[in-house]
Amino acid sequence: MALLTLPAVAKLNLFLHIVGQRADGYHNLQTLFQFVDFGDELSFQLRDSSEITISCSEPSLETDDNLVLKAAKLLAEAAPQSLPGIHIHIEKKLPFGGGLGGGSSDAATTLLALRHLWQLPLNDDELAAMGLQLGADVPVFVRGQAAFAEGVGEYLQPAQPPCPWYLVIHPGVQISTPSIFKHPDLPRQHPPLKWPQWSWENTNNDCEVLVRRLYPEVAKALDWLVEYAPSRLTGTGACIFGRFDNETDARAALQRMPAQWTGFVARGLNENPVCQQLRQASTVNLTNKTEV
Repeated sequence: MALLTLPAVAKLNLFLHIVGQRADGYHNLQTLFQFVDFGDELSFQLRDSSEITISCSEPSLETDDNLVLKAAKLLAEAAPQSLPGIHIHIEKKLPFGGGLGGGSSDAATTLLALRHLWQLPLNDDELAAMGLQLGADVPVFVRGQAAFAEGVGEYLQPAQPPCPWYLVIHPGVQISTPSIFKHPDLPRQHPPLKWPQWSWENTNNDCEVLVRRLYPEVAKALDWLVEYAPSRLTGTGACIFGRFDNETDARAALQRMPAQWTGFVARGLNENPVCQQLRQASTVNLTNKTEV
């Protein structure tokens, strides 16, 4: 039986501007991250031995390259003392390689959960810095706040965008993020936005035109969804999203979605729910200790 079960929700890039390319080949970005109330689920069980192991509802992800395993080992190596082992089970609901940050969210939930279970004296800044070693999107999940991001995504300013309902669609293709960022036709000189002067109308996703051209199924999905709601690519794709004023309209569009695609309806969130749940768990533990 799991000691602790926690969500690892998806993120959306409400916009993504590429404002330059650095000498090391990485790109300077401006983007707005928001969470949604749908994602993977991770279960944590302490072990009698010191071994760290994982299992997954998608067995192909049970590898040494899994970010959950890397996150757990990174945290264990940084600890000043020997720690009990852990088994982590990943219930995968988010599409792999869809631009929703599923792997990054899984890694962040792992860092946050194990800091709690192992009672490690690490603050959010230290944990986010560790997360950055795993991936550029991990820190925003660790910090747990919707955020305007710059650099490669590591410079974060808390944000409070509106929280509409979204219909998120995966058109059934996988897109390699490095291949998009290396493509010669990717626009790289978007004039920098002066935060917080943004709106849906004055922003876009700079990857979208290229992804449309290279992946016709993504273009087809975008053209279909925009008939129902303002729509956009998230990250480098392949997932797209449309924003709706209410859940009823979003679910009605989902019902009409072509059968060859998969999708889900979710509400926008400005706080990562795993942070809320761990705060509650810490409060319960503190109360129990006080009563004893």
